[in-house]
Amino acid sequence: MIIAMLLLPLAAGILAFIIRSDPARRALLLWTACLHFLLTGLLIADSATGGLMLSFLSGALSGPRAAPEAVWFAYDALGLLFIGITSLLFLGAAHYAVRYLALEKRDPGEDADDGSIFNNAPEAVFTGCLLLFLAAMTAVTASRHMGLLWASVEATTLLSAPLIYFHRSKRSLEATWKYLLICSVGIALALMGNLFLGAAGLKAGAGLDLAGLLSNSGVLDKPLLKAAFLFLFVGYGTKMGLSPFHTWLPDAHSEAPAVVSALLSGALLNCAFLGILRVNAVCASAGLADFTGGILILFGLFSILTAALFMLGQRDYKRLLAYSSIEHMGILALGIGLGGGAVFGAILGALSHSLTKAGLFFTSGIVVAAEKTKRISDVRGLWRRAPRTAALWLAGFFLITGMPPSGIFLAKFIILKEAVALKHYWLAGAYLLFLAVLFAGMAGVFISMTFGEHEAKPGEKPFDEPAGMLGPAAVFFACVILAGLFIPGWLNGLLTAAAQNISGKL
Repeated sequence: MIIAMLLLPLAAGILAFIIRSDPARRALLLWTACLHFLLTGLLIADSATGGLMLSFLSGALSGPRAAPEAVWFAYDALGLLFIGITSLLFLGAAHYAVRYLALEKRDPGEDADDGSIFNNAPEAVFTGCLLLFLAAMTAVTASRHMGLLWASVEATTLLSAPLIYFHRSKRSLEATWKYLLICSVGIALALMGNLFLGAAGLKAGAGLDLAGLLSNSGVLDKPLLKAAFLFLFVGYGTKMGLSPFHTWLPDAHSEAPAVVSALLSGALLNCAFLGILRVNAVCASAGLADFTGGILILFGLFSILTAALFMLGQRDYKRLLAYSSIEHMGILALGIGLGGGAVFGAILGALSHSLTKAGLFFTSGIVVAAEKTKRISDVRGLWRRAPRTAALWLAGFFLITGMPPSGIFLAKFIILKEAVALKHYWLAGAYLLFLAVLFAGMAGVFISMTFGEHEAKPGEKPFDEPAGMLGPAAVFFACVILAGLFIPGWLNGLLTAAAQNISGKL
């Protein structure tokens, strides 16, 4: 089943470059997303009913306590969680993209260089790279070999770069090159980390196979393992958007089409986060949890602070959402660093952030189409022109800032509770202070855009809000609200098992 999940978007992506009809290509995108989501759902259902891990190499089911085998691709609970998030987001993105691409066939407006309207860029390249991007992210989540995971993360960079440049503007070109250069430096550092990781397990013959590393964690060379973590943390932390390695992220998220920004923030950052979690599991199993935890706490808190400071002066609402992603990546790192119950909070936060941020970027695409600008000061009284979009925009603000009931509120509260329980009072205080600054910075922007005084132009009419673009965001927001009220047993079990994987348990 895993091989089908890998080959399906790969084959569809290649086919998208061959098909000449735009409607046929969009249908291919939609059907591929649906089938991928169905396969992912079957895998998660199998795990929920039997608590098993499926490996396509062995072609058999093996219990979680079975002797570790050297496999290239397999899913544990952590991988299942992240592929579930990725597949769900891609399904929503595919539905959104069908209507979005049709809208963007209009002639460029006066503000085209701001990315408000496409320059009729080749849709085949966009759709093909989008599907191949899904294949690469699937490979990341299924990888059980650190070298293969590294190669898959690099593939996500190369395949998503053309998506960022889709507007064909000067600023999108600059954002694409910055993304490629900075993330390539990061991935080079991650390669060095893999070399140190392999050297750490050389005497034990562990190699870079994750199961081998975990089973031989007690005899790994500790100094080399620490060096491996540092290089891998900086390398994957660059792709994850942790500060101060985040400089590519605001430009890329701002200049990419809304559907791409949603996938970058909601799925791609998780792939890099997964790379850090994999090496963190090895270190935790080797008794280095305090070492890795301190680094994660430091950079997590610094990322939240960076987002809080830069968010206050933003003039572009898509860049504002990008800095919100940096904030949440910092929260996830902080939760993992604290350990204990905070790990569950971080995993729940990853799920909730992905759905909420994707919904917000989807909504921002409608705002751009309605207002023909990304400048915050130029958007006022949104509720008059696009009332349903305005409602989603405001709902997304309350969810992303952690207002109850929501999964993000629950995740933030769990992390705060763990910090207090561990008597890290200074950390808890700084955490609350930075979150308050972030809330204040976002509140002014969202409220003014939604309810501010708008000077009506002659002949101005309410914007036609496409249901196909509103629907995915509304569904995602509803899921995040439900997660704050009730977590189903199967999801709670998956989150719990994923938290155990992060702690170094197979």
